[in-house]
Amino acid sequence: MTDNIVVQIPCLNEESTIGDVITQFKNKIRNAEIIVYDNDSKDNSVEISKKHGVKVVTVKKRGKGNVVKRMFSDDLDAKFFIMIDGDNTYDVNDISKTIKIMRDGNYDMLVAKRIHSDPLAYRRGHIVGNKFFSKFVNLIFGNDITDIFSGYRIFTNRFVKTFPQTSNGFEIEAELTIHALEQGYKVGEFDCIYKAR
Repeated sequence: MTDNIVVQIPCLNEESTIGDVITQFKNKIRNAEIIVYDNDSKDNSVEISKKHGVKVVTVKKRGKGNVVKRMFSDDLDAKFFIMIDGDNTYDVNDISKTIKIMRDGNYDMLVAKRIHSDPLAYRRGHIVGNKFFSKFVNLIFGNDITDIFSGYRIFTNRFVKTFPQTSNGFEIEAELTIHALEQGYKVGEFDCIYKAR
């Protein structure tokens, strides 16, 4: 059975990496629709994305939250939606296996738990902040989400179509997690190698 999948890539000035991200998904999920949501880049991100044969949607209003608002409001029909940053920091080699986990486990959202060995991949302050906020959310909602700010996630159609968005910036990842837990959606994590930019 082939799942109907849309890959949505938020992008801001990622000309050196966006082509690689697109190519990886084209190779790993051949029938997926891939859309780059460009946040008014000033480099060649748009041109490179178009050369790789994908649709590009420009979101003029700055902030990742505004990009995700546009992503989720677009009239797209898919079983699963994959959101991943355009900076090529997330390893997607196991995406087919992860989609199978999503489908077989009836998850509403799977979050990439970033695993890194390169000290340049993840600034120490970010590690501490991520752990603090993840523990805070888990304390309130009683769920074990260890990487609340991960930018690589898979959603069901139900999640995307019911998500109320109020964030404008990078807090959108936390909002995605909290919404899922508030609604009692089934949420899980999968290990993902996280590389330096």
